Amino acid sequence: MSNIFFRIYFVLFALVTQCFFAQNHQDSLSDGTLKINSAELPVKIYASTEFRNINKFAEVVTNDNTLVIFTKANVEADPYHSNAILINNYKNANYQFFDKDFKLVENSNISEDKIETLKYAVKTKKAIAPTDTVSLETPFKIWDITPGIQLGPFTLHFYSLMFIFAFGIGYVLMTKMYQTDNVNLKYVEPIFTWTLIGTILGARMGHVIFYQPELFKEDFWSVFLPISTKNGLKFTGFSGLASHGATIAVILTTLYYSFKIIKKNPFWVYDRLGIVVAIGGAFVRMGNFFNSEIIGKPVNPSSPFAILFPQQSSEYGVTVPRYPTQLFEAIGYVLLFILLWTLYRKTDKKYQQGWLFGLFFIILWAIRFFVEFLKEPQGDEFISFAGLNTGQILSIPFMIAGFIIMLYSKNLKITEAENAKPE
Repeated sequence: MSNIFFRIYFVLFALVTQCFFAQNHQDSLSDGTLKINSAELPVKIYASTEFRNINKFAEVVTNDNTLVIFTKANVEADPYHSNAILINNYKNANYQFFDKDFKLVENSNISEDKIETLKYAVKTKKAIAPTDTVSLETPFKIWDITPGIQLGPFTLHFYSLMFIFAFGIGYVLMTKMYQTDNVNLKYVEPIFTWTLIGTILGARMGHVIFYQPELFKEDFWSVFLPISTKNGLKFTGFSGLASHGATIAVILTTLYYSFKIIKKNPFWVYDRLGIVVAIGGAFVRMGNFFNSEIIGKPVNPSSPFAILFPQQSSEYGVTVPRYPTQLFEAIGYVLLFILLWTLYRKTDKKYQQGWLFGLFFIILWAIRFFVEFLKEPQGDEFISFAGLNTGQILSIPFMIAGFIIMLYSKNLKITEAENAKPE
């Protein structure tokens, strides 16, 4: 088993070395090639979700051929007035407009019902004709997806769907494990309920306490409710969630469930809950990927990991190719789930209460610790030490706890018959 630990940490260490290839960009432009018919035209690429930034960019004088990627926030019909000002500024700067398929949209045809079809603004030394075939090639990938599915006046966000998948699969897995352990299935629903409550409230409180404590003064109700009261009442959903806070809250709610409901050693429950959380965490990080959040540091555009996130928030800095750290974490969590599930099904470690949970803690927080080297900070870094950021420092105690739990678990061995209680 020690060899497995060594190999896992070796792979994680190799990933960390990638951080030395992170680039420091002096501006917000990336390089690409615009193919017009058979000709190749080098272009500078710009994107921003912030109205002020993208509006100001229209005034930038450049001798380079330039391509601007509009995001959904830039070309919404509502509010049409401000976005129409944006489009007019680009018209006056001699930009041409294209839809997502690089079909030319005549400047005179950009009305309120057409503004949402715009995707690119291009300025070249020679105007592009409507009959020209246009495409964009870049050494990096561009992740420019809408954050959800539009259902009439409502948007079903992919992030919400990933949360639903996480808890849905978690419920199925927990039911399967209780069946395997011959434990009455009436105990599945309570742990699902308490875990859901702990995850949402803990993740939200953790984010506010560790990354955005100013919300307690500036927008108090947004801490506890999915709304914002700044500049009027607005439904926002919970836009900030922290895994460290969720972990602490779920530990506490599981203690209640263990002692008051199922009446088992809490480590018995944690062993099984860790398996569920591993795969659930992968879905949550996929949701972050759909939202273009929790992104990585700038990377060399020719790197196989380089991805441009036009929809990223301005809090992450310039919009240039970056590491997809959400996917790095998601892959790590999937591999962790496979390891834990295999150990649960194929070995007797489930009878050594706390062993699986300790292993889960060590590897999960090690993944988080190492990927943090490649991440952009999430909000203000209120805790830092020896070059480590808030997420890394908060991960260290959890990893230490995992080692202690694994050592202590040798004192918590049970028999197969004891494992099935209560029946």
